[in-house]
Amino acid sequence: MNTKNKAIIYAVLAALLYGIQVPFSKLLEGELSPVFLAALLYLGAGAGMLAVNAAEIRIKPRGKEAELRKKDLPFVILMIVLDIAAPILLLTGLSFSTGGTAALLGNFEIVATALLAMLLFREAVGKRIWLSIALITIACMILSVGDLSLEALKNLQLSRGSLLVLMACVVWGLENNCTRRLSGKNPMQIVIFKGFGSGTGSLLLALIFGRASGPVPYIILAAILGFVAFGLSIYFYIRAQRELGAARTSAFYSAAPFMGAFFSFLILHEKITWTFLLALLLMLAGSALGISEKHNHMHVHLREAHEHSHTHNDGHHTHTHDYEVKGEHSHMHTHEEIRHDHPHTPDTHHRHVHGG
Repeated sequence: MNTKNKAIIYAVLAALLYGIQVPFSKLLEGELSPVFLAALLYLGAGAGMLAVNAAEIRIKPRGKEAELRKKDLPFVILMIVLDIAAPILLLTGLSFSTGGTAALLGNFEIVATALLAMLLFREAVGKRIWLSIALITIACMILSVGDLSLEALKNLQLSRGSLLVLMACVVWGLENNCTRRLSGKNPMQIVIFKGFGSGTGSLLLALIFGRASGPVPYIILAAILGFVAFGLSIYFYIRAQRELGAARTSAFYSAAPFMGAFFSFLILHEKITWTFLLALLLMLAGSALGISEKHNHMHVHLREAHEHSHTHNDGHHTHTHDYEVKGEHSHMHTHEEIRHDHPHTPDTHHRHVHGG
């Protein structure tokens, strides 16, 4: 299996694992405050992935992944801060809306991620991605209004819950692009930092506002949910971003809101409205367009020295070793300048600038 297909599988798997978060969080919110729940989700992710990392070290050799360095610290700090804000906004919004609506609105994260990737990092956004953004934005507007009857439109009011969820999506869109700068590093290490950093920050907020309490069984269930829906999901998301770039990984990750909506109706027995179905169809079409985008042109790789996990069968790593190397490994290496034409995504080696 080639690296791109493997990255697509990682992105879809990340979406499936994250998709269960909304309906189960909705159930847990009956006993835990949104801020305390956010803390438990991330602390569960950090603790769970720390245990997985300890197990991996015993069976896999070291040196396969690039470690975080001092120069990565600003992006790590920003990632943690944004991950404190986003889940609190989401879980607070969830308390004012249905699980299905909140789950589908999560697709706006694709829009935010793609636009910020284009504006901040000049990541290429093609016609299909633009159409995808338009359809998903329209669908989010429909979900935010809720009732499209003529009488309701005369007294138009946006749902408080929907606005909070959309704000969370914008924050996560910025966080996705921040994590993009770290995607060449050890994904396990990133998730552990993210889990303990964001979890501790949210826990401090919960303690300050006196809402860090709840039944022990619910606390344990929240931590387990965090390990699965945040820990494992983020780990696979970062692995996918390494090959696909921020915008395209988010397009595949768009399966998460649909899974969340499905489980919400299955578990929470929520009512399906015709406006929800209309938004669902628009989002399905938008997600399909985003996934199907092709990108191919003549491009130049400038001479560059960096460190990340790589193999020697991808056409970009032609350096030699004085020792035998098998499979993926990580070390500081240099790429000589090369000019070629092939289909590509904004992965670690294709973050070149495109003309207007």
